[in-house]
Amino acid sequence: MPDSSTNREKEAAEALGLLPNARAVDCFFSDLSGVVRGKRYPIDQLDNVLGGGVAFPGSVFLLDTRGESHDPNGRGFSDGDPDCAAIPIPGTLKPVPWAAQPLLQVMLTLQNEDESPYYFEPRNVLRRTIAHFTEMGLTPVVAMELEFYLIDRELDQHEAPQPPISPLTGQRDHGTQVYGMSEVDAYGDILEDISTACDLQGIPTGAISAEYAPGQFEINLHHVPDPLAAADHCVLFKRVVKGVASKHGMRATFMAKPYGEHAGSGLHMHISLVNSDGRNVFDGGAENPASPMLLNAIGGVLDSLPEAMAFLAPNPNSYRRFKPDIFVPIARSWGYENRSVALRIPLGEGHARRIEHRMAGADANPYLTLASALAGIHHGITNKIDPGPKWEGNAGVAYDQGLTFRPRRSLDRLESATVLNKYFGEEYVKTYAACKQREMDRYEGDITPTEYAWYLQAD
Repeated sequence: MPDSSTNREKEAAEALGLLPNARAVDCFFSDLSGVVRGKRYPIDQLDNVLGGGVAFPGSVFLLDTRGESHDPNGRGFSDGDPDCAAIPIPGTLKPVPWAAQPLLQVMLTLQNEDESPYYFEPRNVLRRTIAHFTEMGLTPVVAMELEFYLIDRELDQHEAPQPPISPLTGQRDHGTQVYGMSEVDAYGDILEDISTACDLQGIPTGAISAEYAPGQFEINLHHVPDPLAAADHCVLFKRVVKGVASKHGMRATFMAKPYGEHAGSGLHMHISLVNSDGRNVFDGGAENPASPMLLNAIGGVLDSLPEAMAFLAPNPNSYRRFKPDIFVPIARSWGYENRSVALRIPLGEGHARRIEHRMAGADANPYLTLASALAGIHHGITNKIDPGPKWEGNAGVAYDQGLTFRPRRSLDRLESATVLNKYFGEEYVKTYAACKQREMDRYEGDITPTEYAWYLQAD
């Protein structure tokens, strides 16, 4: 653990002070596909966990969504699957209030034998990207917005999700009112428990709103001047929502498009940059809402967006979210106070000037998604890329032919990347693409019920 023994002891004492009867500690991380993986240790091993860390094979960050290893670029079977040291992240040892037994949890990050960050961990991909801003004396300030669905614990007769039974009416929800307070009231107990659990775990949450479909909500996370922490909060928040939902007899999903007829769930990122004096360099002053640096940052993100699609939409289901005229961006576009564009620039106080990146689905890995956005921002600033004219009106009328809206095409585009490989590392981009291509091989190999219904008698 990178902090001192005194800090470790203090953190352990604080956590055990909140939960003195803790019986175990969950040690976990978020993998390439955003799946939380880890181990549960008895509480009498807490000192060992915090002191020397625990061991995991590095290939755990190269598994597909189902947890299978495909040995991408010789990582897994071919190299003997060596272990790395998994070190607790300071500040993440907290109680788990939704657990059936008294339980603590702590987030992990992997290190090589020389204590350098493990190359293939998504969190360390983000770390490498942040380093480019540190060299410029700039700090990204980041906040995430996550949409999610509460669903019934039982699937329907077609093995598909269905809306939950409303705690208020006792009836299954079939409709909603966006920003409707009655929906927030109906699920007030579970939403309150989510907020309480987030507070206990140090996850800074804000406004809660009902979204565009039955059981769909959004809870905002506060901005922090630490991109790693912002992405950590996103991972922790997903775990909280799923855990609390289960405690209330429901399930929660961050699937991008769980219902074909209802809105998808997005992951929106709010990003600004401050210099060493604490000034927001995106603020153009009284005469102009956008500084030249902000305009260049927008240009860089839009220029790199075709390469980033494989991270912003990592699964076949992710692409079902992209449709015209539903406030999901389908073009490389930007504008002021325009929710149809890919990059929205909210107006208001200049010190809060920021980019709202609206392309990613809620199923995206937060570390890789944020890294792709920051890479685009740095690329635009250093190369002074012109973003083109701002968009007026609806930017979601037609698909942008320069973007890929199929997973195979996005992965093919990523494999020829010329921007993101400079930030992520060429080997990481190549290995990520190989892993997801193999996942697509397995996905496309399954025969679906629709396939039988359409083609079994079509001879």
